[in-house]
Amino acid sequence: MNRPVALVAAFVAALLVGAFGYFVGVKSGGPDQTEIAAAVERYIADHPELLPAEQATPSSTAAGPLEETQVVAIKDIIREHLIANPEIIRDAINELQRKEVEAEQVAQQTAISEESDLIFASSNQAILGNPDGEVTLVEFFDYNCGYCKRAHADMKRLVEEDPSLRMVLKEFPVLGEASVEAAQVSAAVNLNSPEKFSEFHDQLLMGPGRIDGNRALAVAEEMGLDVDKIRELMPSDEVKAIIDESYALADKLSLTGTPSYVTAKEVVVGAVGYDALKAKIEEARACGSASC
Repeated sequence: MNRPVALVAAFVAALLVGAFGYFVGVKSGGPDQTEIAAAVERYIADHPELLPAEQATPSSTAAGPLEETQVVAIKDIIREHLIANPEIIRDAINELQRKEVEAEQVAQQTAISEESDLIFASSNQAILGNPDGEVTLVEFFDYNCGYCKRAHADMKRLVEEDPSLRMVLKEFPVLGEASVEAAQVSAAVNLNSPEKFSEFHDQLLMGPGRIDGNRALAVAEEMGLDVDKIRELMPSDEVKAIIDESYALADKLSLTGTPSYVTAKEVVVGAVGYDALKAKIEEARACGSASC
């Protein structure tokens, strides 16, 4: 590639990086400038009209620095071209986002395969529905997550309508200390009274207001559970292991919020609704195993 084209690519890359930050904000790590430059170089190679004729000739490959006037001219050409064709910036942003999503999905599928036992068959989790079900849906949740509350009716309906569905719940308290306390009580309830966990989970998740440890213990007491034993278990290594395992899995799966779901095929983020979850379950069922 000749020097003027390389310089053009560098200018465009800088402009696109700036535009990317302007449109979608600063993100961790920033866009891959090497990929941007490569994409721009390909674009310029397909659009030789971007360069003055004398700069696109073989003689322009000669060694030596470009003159300042040439640099200014190239920069002006690029700016004018981007202003006249702003869809270039849009397309570059879209392509970056597509590649990032694609890479994340591949990484998640790898994590599902590598961590299948912990995701689907760990002893550190609560199970609803059919414990021997042929298909498993895993939910990472937080008791103070409003979207988890909204999605709860969908989850209940899925379990009630599908006798072969195994629902796994992973404590994933990401909304502050109150959520951590509630998760500790919840994990302790599942350890001490697993047969009562489903009822406890329903009542606590759908309760009003901010849910913390005291509120969770109050629900347990209202249900007639052994609150003294639950208090004893809350700071235990067993409860800590349950929550720590969820955090570790969430990190490997690139989960940052709740609700997040995992099937044998993929990660599903957000309260996507009954129909979407049902479709994901059917896709996972077609795999015929815990890992597709």
